[in-house]
Amino acid sequence: MYFTYILYSESKDNYYIGHTHNLKLRLERHNLEWSRSTKAGIPWQLVYYEEYETKSEAIKREYEIKRKKSRRYIETMIS
Repeated sequence: MYFTYILYSESKDNYYIGHTHNLKLRLERHNLEWSRSTKAGIPWQLVYYEEYETKSEAIKREYEIKRKKSRRYIETMIS
């Protein structure tokens, strides 16, 4: 099982979109500064995720969300 997920940083008031096969571990790593792109926003919280059978489906959905480049779109999804 693979996931497309959205994290939120209250300190940066910013969202991060990614994909993974282990949500719990990935969130822990984001909050332990394993990712340069999310280091400044710690702490991150998981606000949304979708499950997919294959990695390629999860990646496709991640890029679909990112292509929207819309905070409004993300906030509609998570509400």
